[in-house]
Amino acid sequence: MTRSLRAARLATFAFFALNGFVMGMWIVHIPEVETRTGISHAVLGWLLLLLGGGAFAGMHLCGRLTDRFGARRVVPAGAVLCGAAVVPPAFAADAPELGVALFLLGFGNGCLDVGMNTHAVQVERGYGRPVMSAFHAVFSLGGVLAALVGARLITWGWDLRATLTAVAVTAVVVTLAAAPALLHPAGARSGTGTAAGTGTAAGSPPPSGRRPAPRKVWALAVLALLLMLCEGVANDWSVLHLEDVLGAPAATAALAYGAFATAMTVGRLLTDRVAARTGPVFVVRYGAVVAGTGLAVAALSPWVAPALAGWAVFGLGLSGCVPQFFSAAGHIDADAAGAHVSRVAGLGYLGMLAGPAVIGPLTHLVPLNLALLLPVALCAVAAAAAGVLRADQPPASARAPRPAPGARPADRAADTGAA
Repeated sequence: MTRSLRAARLATFAFFALNGFVMGMWIVHIPEVETRTGISHAVLGWLLLLLGGGAFAGMHLCGRLTDRFGARRVVPAGAVLCGAAVVPPAFAADAPELGVALFLLGFGNGCLDVGMNTHAVQVERGYGRPVMSAFHAVFSLGGVLAALVGARLITWGWDLRATLTAVAVTAVVVTLAAAPALLHPAGARSGTGTAAGTGTAAGSPPPSGRRPAPRKVWALAVLALLLMLCEGVANDWSVLHLEDVLGAPAATAALAYGAFATAMTVGRLLTDRVAARTGPVFVVRYGAVVAGTGLAVAALSPWVAPALAGWAVFGLGLSGCVPQFFSAAGHIDADAAGAHVSRVAGLGYLGMLAGPAVIGPLTHLVPLNLALLLPVALCAVAAAAAGVLRADQPPASARAPRPAPGARPADRAADTGAA
């Protein structure tokens, strides 16, 4: 393992943590932004769709840019843009200004998200073993750090504009420190001298023009949408489930999301080792089964304690699934890794936004706990379709011919071209 590859992995950790920290600092200050602009909860909900739209646009654009110019250039630019874009919401005076600010923030987040995930695939290719889930765990830890820092600064009475400006400065500092360790295009290839999964020579420029995405990429994107929709449901409905359905006090109900998020972070820290031993199909298939079982227990339990345990199991099961889709998409074609990752990330992000929106209308037809059985069904679909993660087999013409039965060792060596 080269020193430069280890340094690139640490740099990737830094950018994932930075992304989680920047977006976490925005989330912590949403109530204050809402108060300053004088908008209602309903208006805020519509404006947050602009944040999602900006993220989708940023992912789509930067997927192509990453393939054209390399993650080494796109990741630092995306990090600075994401950090700078967290400032305008603090200066927004009304709903239109906040809408523009949120679109810019989403765009910056989308650019950084695709760039750093594409670079993570390149690092994983260099290591020759799964390392993607740990990056996503560090993203979650960045969000936890933002919650702690943001809460402390609020109690100290820091001005919102000063706080988010400091976040932007932090993004620049982290970028300047970490960017030099990112992999050069030649170092992003596999150690065999060719791009993993392709016949492109290491260091050769990517082919010009757009290539249609393989069906496998879209299958991975749909699975990411299903399971990230489930994650979105946990983000917005876990607390309300305990409070409204089970009658738990507000402080106790808050533990539902805490149990989910903590279990997801721990699971992501452990998933890489599991994936290295069992493969991504096992991780997604049984992870989705565990997640669906946990949510079913939470939804159907009449008691608070089993419901909390169910939300934790739900997070543990989901934890390692989505990183497998990012990794698989990036490894299909090294020259189009950015575009493939952007498609998986883009549809997955839309799924996360759609989760709360889908459950809301269902609660007009059935109780909330029964509406939560929809994500259980989606987990079952993902488990059944996990086989799409299997690596493609080389064509028969590319495989070594089988020696004739009873052939002598010398004949076997000659058949395989051995010296």
